[in-house]
Amino acid sequence: MSQPLPHVAVIGLGAMGLPMATHLARTFAVNGFDPYGPRRDLATEAGIRAEATPGAACTGADVALLAVRDQAQAETALFAADGVLSTLRAEAPVILTSTVGPEAARDLAARLAAAGHPLVDAPISGGPVRAGQGDLLIVVGAAPETLATVAPVLDALASTLTVVGPRPGDGQALKTINQLLAGVHIAAAAEAIALARGLGLDPEVVIGALSQGAAGSFMFADRGPRMVQAYAGGAEVKSRVDIFVKDMGIVTSVGRESHVPLPLAAAAQQLYLIAEAAGLGAQDDSSVVTVLSPVTRDEQGS
Repeated sequence: MSQPLPHVAVIGLGAMGLPMATHLARTFAVNGFDPYGPRRDLATEAGIRAEATPGAACTGADVALLAVRDQAQAETALFAADGVLSTLRAEAPVILTSTVGPEAARDLAARLAAAGHPLVDAPISGGPVRAGQGDLLIVVGAAPETLATVAPVLDALASTLTVVGPRPGDGQALKTINQLLAGVHIAAAAEAIALARGLGLDPEVVIGALSQGAAGSFMFADRGPRMVQAYAGGAEVKSRVDIFVKDMGIVTSVGRESHVPLPLAAAAQQLYLIAEAAGLGAQDDSSVVTVLSPVTRDEQGS
């Protein structure tokens, strides 16, 4: 006899959390929480029971899934007076999908274990569209017995699920490498588009030609058109600049702690920091191209 599907509470209904919750709600009973009222309204429209606190969202839940921005938000969501642990049933697991770094995941796991809850370290990659389709890359660090309890949830969200190791922090370690590559590739794409503009070439022609060859990458093909949009009124925000400020900070910190030089990652980190200092932190990460090749007066007037 098959086991009943778990009742899931999704904490954080932002760019990734809401599409994940919406996808899960097609199969599971799903509660959700976000501090921003309009996001809760969107969740309600998608068939999710949206609540005003993490604790309320976790009432009756078998699994809590965190889709928050960083370690500070995770700690608040979990341990505040009205947080996840105020209502989550005894021994229920917590899935951490956020990118917080290996050390932060281990710290959260230790605090949760002291309260009787196992942590599944399961950072995600793939973007909002793939999140809504159950087509994410998920890398996991968790004990086998804990992983078994959340397998239906992770299987519903992932097209590629890689178990890196048995400890929280193992998934974050691999996600750190993923973000190193992603962050460097976006920066390289921005330099290529900036150089194309400097040479008087049509960036759309450059993207179309090079995306199919050896110089192409997923980020060049994906972010390149959004970089063109950045000059034509701004790209839709799918992944913010300040997210890569955070993530490249994790990358360079982990590299320093491991005594591994990461010169390309450090250079890319500086580009995101410059973009953030220029007021682009809340813009799509493709907007970093405008730091290297600013918008012209003609483009401003178009």
